[in-house]
Amino acid sequence: MLPQEIIRKKRDRRELTDEEIAFFVNGVTDGSIADCQIGAFTMAVLLNGFSEAETTALTLKMRNSGSVLQWPELDAPVVDKHSSGGVGDKVSLMLAPMLAAAGVYVPMISGRGLGHTGGTLDKFDSIPGYQTQPDNDLFRATVKEVGCAVIGQTGSLAPADKKIYAVRDVCATVESIPLITASILSKKLAAGLDCLIMDLKFGNGAFMNNLEDGRALARSIVKVANRTGTKTQALLTDMNQVLGTAAGNAVEMQEAVDYLKGQPADPRLHEVTMRLAARLLTISGQFSAETDALKRLERDLASGKALETFARMIAKLGGPADFTDHPAKYLPQAPVIRPVFPHDAGYVESMNTRNIGLSIIGLKGGRTTPGQTIDYSTGYTGFCQIGDYVDSQTPLAFVHAANQEDFARAAAELQNNVTVSDRKPQSAPVIAETVE
Repeated sequence: MLPQEIIRKKRDRRELTDEEIAFFVNGVTDGSIADCQIGAFTMAVLLNGFSEAETTALTLKMRNSGSVLQWPELDAPVVDKHSSGGVGDKVSLMLAPMLAAAGVYVPMISGRGLGHTGGTLDKFDSIPGYQTQPDNDLFRATVKEVGCAVIGQTGSLAPADKKIYAVRDVCATVESIPLITASILSKKLAAGLDCLIMDLKFGNGAFMNNLEDGRALARSIVKVANRTGTKTQALLTDMNQVLGTAAGNAVEMQEAVDYLKGQPADPRLHEVTMRLAARLLTISGQFSAETDALKRLERDLASGKALETFARMIAKLGGPADFTDHPAKYLPQAPVIRPVFPHDAGYVESMNTRNIGLSIIGLKGGRTTPGQTIDYSTGYTGFCQIGDYVDSQTPLAFVHAANQEDFARAAAELQNNVTVSDRKPQSAPVIAETVE
């Protein structure tokens, strides 16, 4: 077989065989297929689609491109959650320790920033010493002893996806439903999960712009995952505004620590976090009803058990033992932190969330090329929400920037991408529906 002929076949809208998909994935893994060919292949898939059979085959081949973990020594369900990406989405940071505190095991394989969306690993990389790429022995020990470990793909877990993921990020092929499905599930299935909950975003800050597209992605993931034996459901959640009040890397980590400490949280962020956790604890069989799971989650937050679990995970994976006590001592701080006010007073009516995510890349808080070094300190805090009143005393957000020039550019982008109105808009529910 020749890789260019496989690309040509998909370019011409013909269905690939399992053997052709296996050949291509093997070539990605061993390096015999070039980045330009990966880019061409992913563009062909984006433009012409994949059947359910092709998507399942790609998922399994990518999963099997490396090690597939098993957890025979664990005495409770092995579960995980994954988001399709958004701006300000730090749910995984809180959810993993909350689930572990409730008695299940969470080997969470996460990714870096993709397109305009932030990456969970980049947020953890803002913690000095934290190993997002531990060896399998440390990964397994952390899951067993602490109950959760949030890491990136090790060299042995779905290596084909790691390469394809990096190319997609810079080749404008992020939004393909089959590629998103295969990328997410190859990592998750390689972690040896019993159950998975998906947070599928829709809206102007998501890869799926509307509810219909979000539903299509949810169904794709739920179908493929259940077909492979991992019990999976999905929540469709709104991403027409920044989730929470911080967007960036270190600033989102700070917001997550504050949340686990029981400090007042953004209502939308709290609802998404709690509902995802409760649904996963229920479908795993750990609790018989969501109401019981919610009570346990609230109790663990109030008692500090979830925060303690988070602190133990960070220390076990190389971070400071007192990180949760003094996060500001360790997280990088931007030299310039200034408020940005609206041109006119009024209620926040809407925002172009995707452009806000892109503006973080402009602040060097995201990448334009694979492997690029980023500035973990930049981003936004105190971010307004739809329905908030803003004026010359109440800012849209605080910009965290490396210098005055970057601040000025981000401030202008923020003012241009948040729309203010005289009338307070009706708020949309943050959770639209569940896909089972």
